[in-house]
Amino acid sequence: MAQAKVLDGKASRSEPARKESRRSRSRRARQFSTIAVAMAVAAVTISLVFFPKDAFEAAVEGMKVFWEIVFPSLLPFFVLSEMLLGLGVVHFLGVLLEPLMRPLFNVPGVGAFALSMGLAAGYPMDAVITSKFRRQKMCTRVEGERLLAFTNTADPLFMFGAVAVGMFGRPELGAILAGAHYLSSFTVGFIFRFYRHKESSLDAPTAKRGNIFIRASQQLFKARREDGRLFGQLLSDAVTESIKTLLMICGFIMLFSVMNKVLAVTGGFNIINSVLTGLLRLVGFEPTLASGLFQGLLEIDIGTVTISKAIAPLWQKLTIASAVIAWSGLSVHGQVASVINDTDIRMTPYVVARIFHSIISGLYTVLILLLTGGSLPVMTSAGAVFRRVFAAAGLQTVPLVVERFLLNTFQMALFLGGLIVLSLAVYFLRRVRVVWLRVKK
Repeated sequence: MAQAKVLDGKASRSEPARKESRRSRSRRARQFSTIAVAMAVAAVTISLVFFPKDAFEAAVEGMKVFWEIVFPSLLPFFVLSEMLLGLGVVHFLGVLLEPLMRPLFNVPGVGAFALSMGLAAGYPMDAVITSKFRRQKMCTRVEGERLLAFTNTADPLFMFGAVAVGMFGRPELGAILAGAHYLSSFTVGFIFRFYRHKESSLDAPTAKRGNIFIRASQQLFKARREDGRLFGQLLSDAVTESIKTLLMICGFIMLFSVMNKVLAVTGGFNIINSVLTGLLRLVGFEPTLASGLFQGLLEIDIGTVTISKAIAPLWQKLTIASAVIAWSGLSVHGQVASVINDTDIRMTPYVVARIFHSIISGLYTVLILLLTGGSLPVMTSAGAVFRRVFAAAGLQTVPLVVERFLLNTFQMALFLGGLIVLSLAVYFLRRVRVVWLRVKK
């Protein structure tokens, strides 16, 4: 008896000691990260003093990319997504898409809207929409993290146009890159459906009863009633919030453009390249890809351009480019972190998902190349189809901004429509099966 009391006393004393030890380790880790970040920021600031001309040119280049490509491409979708949420349309779609999204990815049906908008407009559209879902209690924290895991995708125009045609000069490669990118994205989404799967959802499937179209209409009217803003106020708020988010994105693009330039002129690339060169040799890849890989870890556009120019076999360049596109770069990660900053969604699952996405996308690229022999037929892109339509209408020169907006809208409508058809097919097949079983009994 006395021995048992002694053991209980030791256990009770050791538990507070373990807690204190964990707190101490956590405190030391935070202090170390603070010092590391402070030193990095100080080093970049000092570099700007010594290389002001290079930094200025890099900042101007980043601003040019934002103003000519990112701003006109994303602004319409940011405004439209805000208005569709306020009008209740997203809630309507969420009910229709629930039969498909819940079994596959364990997320609410509205997740298909984030997936479609992310596909049409690219990074970081998915994060913007997911953060709005969380703020409006349309998903739980875990569901938001699952959504971010697989909806963070590049838009098809980037892979078919910018990378395949603009960088590699071979249109047929766009199908390989896009196929690997989206297949790996869906694979990551299916893997993450098991992430914290025991946690309860806001809209458990067992709670869904009644006709799906009636429930969808009820959700639309309920969401519009709860929002309550007049159309003019809704439009004004949508534009204001969209401009605010886009200015934040502009800052990140310029910042990472400057960081890339600073690392190049100070020789910082050489140190990291030596490490990446060893890793590439270990897996049998050409060391010339190290520079593009590192730049891609920071910023996706600069990285893919450098990879396309490297002296290496085409299959290796495609594999690394596919992995970089899936990773999306620290610049995009910073944008995502800023967008979800006012929610309780955590960044750790997102970063883990990006690592999975990058690895799986590279593997899928190699698999597709092996299955096709790298000789996919040149596909007629949606852009070429639209240009023919414009020419037939007498519009020989259509502004790039207009063309890009129409293409993105077409892609989003096509993908979202396809998901709705699949979801309704699943819904009605389940009902037919239930009725058949009842009749049999």
